[in-house]
Amino acid sequence: MNRQKLTFSVTNNQSLPLQSYLKDIIGISKGLLHELRMSKQVLVNGDTPNWTKPLQEGDQILIPILPEELSPVATEMAIDIVYETEHLLVVNKEAGIDTHPSSDQDLHSLSNGVAHYFKKNEIPSKVRHVHRLDKDTSGAILFAKHAISGAILDRMLEERKVKRTYLALVEGVMSRSKGIVDKPIGKDRHHASRRRVSPNGQKAITHFKVVKSFPKEQLTLVELSLDTGRTHQIRVHMSSIGHPIYGDKLYGSQNNHHRHSLHAWKLTVPHPFKEESVTVHAPVPTGFGPSLLKLEEL
Repeated sequence: MNRQKLTFSVTNNQSLPLQSYLKDIIGISKGLLHELRMSKQVLVNGDTPNWTKPLQEGDQILIPILPEELSPVATEMAIDIVYETEHLLVVNKEAGIDTHPSSDQDLHSLSNGVAHYFKKNEIPSKVRHVHRLDKDTSGAILFAKHAISGAILDRMLEERKVKRTYLALVEGVMSRSKGIVDKPIGKDRHHASRRRVSPNGQKAITHFKVVKSFPKEQLTLVELSLDTGRTHQIRVHMSSIGHPIYGDKLYGSQNNHHRHSLHAWKLTVPHPFKEESVTVHAPVPTGFGPSLLKLEEL
């Protein structure tokens, strides 16, 4: 498997037409399928394929990674890469920077910085963030380095195979060492950017576990994982049980801080083309919470 071409072997339970195999088994989108067909570079056992003929066990499918025009606009900035292969990239995002541009005039998002990295390293692809983090949330974000890995990682995220673990510093000393918040989340009709617990909202489940309590400061460090991926889910859920995230004024924090103390700490990513996965950590940044707590040393 090299950067320009990918090879897949058909197993005995995948005797589908090539079109269906690439769409349903590999996860390639309809638009990308059309581009691959038009490229006339897809081969089966070294020959130009019949796209509607069923594949056979042991067939070798060769798929090109088609070069793309770089987007968004490349902006030189320091990015903290914590893991990289030829197919994906994990970046440790700083707080205070958007994951992607908010408009064509916005040139200072993390995606602009990743675009510069792609340009500098001659990676002929547009930037694809597989998931996103709020502006003031720091930590690990997964990017795909080409369209095919992007399609597969998107599907894996949807199937909850990409696992994300967060750390949050919340207000108050939590009485339970662990628990589950199962409350639906919907839009707040009184505030455009805020979400709220709503009986008519989407199902949302958050698991939490206390890492360390700080009784003197009336704060608790909590590890969290999600069964669902709703906008502001952790922020809404922790506020709903009386423990808003430190510095999160939007959801009821009583403390002033330059950011809210939520960090995407751990990311487990299945390999898009092999039966294996990798777990990477994004270190807790300086300034995550009050300096006296020294959370980055935990």
